[in-house]
Amino acid sequence: MAERDGPEVIGRRVQQLRTERGLTQKQLAEPAYTPAYISTLEAGRVRASEPALRHIAERLGVAYEELATGRPAHLATDLRLRLTDAQRTLATGEAEVAAEQYAVLLAEADTHGLVAEQSAALLGLGECALETGDLETAQERFEASERRLGDAPLPQRVPALRGRAVSHYLAGELRYACYLFESTLDELNRTGMHDPDALLLLYTGVIAPYMDMGAHARAAQAAEFALALAPQVGDPALVARMHRSVARTMIAEGRMAEADASLAKAAELYRQLQIRTELANCHWMRGYLYAQNGELERAENELREAQVMLSAKRAALYTSQVNVELADVLHRRGKSTEAAVLLHEVLGDLSPERGAVHSAGAHRLLGIIAEDARDTETAEEHYVRALSLLERAGAAGDLADLCRLLGDLLRRTGRVEAALDAYRTGLGHRTAPGTTTLGPAPAQPPL
Repeated sequence: MAERDGPEVIGRRVQQLRTERGLTQKQLAEPAYTPAYISTLEAGRVRASEPALRHIAERLGVAYEELATGRPAHLATDLRLRLTDAQRTLATGEAEVAAEQYAVLLAEADTHGLVAEQSAALLGLGECALETGDLETAQERFEASERRLGDAPLPQRVPALRGRAVSHYLAGELRYACYLFESTLDELNRTGMHDPDALLLLYTGVIAPYMDMGAHARAAQAAEFALALAPQVGDPALVARMHRSVARTMIAEGRMAEADASLAKAAELYRQLQIRTELANCHWMRGYLYAQNGELERAENELREAQVMLSAKRAALYTSQVNVELADVLHRRGKSTEAAVLLHEVLGDLSPERGAVHSAGAHRLLGIIAEDARDTETAEEHYVRALSLLERAGAAGDLADLCRLLGDLLRRTGRVEAALDAYRTGLGHRTAPGTTTLGPAPAQPPL
């Protein structure tokens, strides 16, 4: 039940509605109350009981909720239905149209002070901004959504917290993304708030930054917890996202058949739910899987399918990331010129604050292509840029390999001391991946 307005506000509302309907105070009061009571109520000098307000609402021909709060009857229900419609629009990949719907809903929720609906609309606007690659706006929207919920139980705030963490991850702030995920997981598990949906959302989300930071053991453990939680979760979209994320840890462990099966489950759920962007991401991940397994033609086909689906929906950041993966496959298939053209296009869309890890991947691959063409100066420039991006992001998972490439290049050009420095840097990242940037592991769920 929504909180009632104060006596003065309700009094003015009663007087306005009575006057509009041409009723006297006596007509409004009968038969249960007196004209003097109505006069006192309209003056705001008495807090009417619920039975009295229900009697007056019936005489005025309005719903009790509208009289007590000023909100049209069933407004909250109507807003929630329209929020679901906006969510469906976003699922089809129409992020800009969905953002317009969410903005209208936010304005209505603000007007009537509907806090839960305000938070949900801001959450949707954050998801729209993620889709279009506007990471700064996404962070602002998710933070505002969390603020609206105030002191609400932590599980209710988890979707906004997860959104914040993902937007920081995509911006290349891997350490902070992990901190947000881990601190929230720790609080949920230590305080006994074991909400399966909230936990699955967080364990699924933390896998990608763990992998990029080289914390493979933690990623595998998060995947294990996610798989154990999945049977308790009723939201098929959340389960599908879990299958897609878990596949990445399976690929890293060489469990290709299991990863493929996990991606097939995710893709089938997304087809049923008609969530187009996430289905495109399944093609993307499948392309990555096939590339890792040496099936380059199948990898190219899957990545091109993802590219077409994402670019059609103007998901610019995700399209650029897919293009980096596609360029790698093209290079390995002997199409280095086409790969280089694609990578230079991509670098115009990526930056240290927007897709830093994939931006580093583009520079790394351009360095390899330049080396193949015996342009060592250009190759070194690209390797150094990639190294700077990865160090800034804390992406230890790729740093060791990049240091090896740079060290080999420096050694071949006669700079042995510089090569040794590069190798030592790489070994430092390889020795204990992730442990220098992550604190103690969060408390575990009671599975």
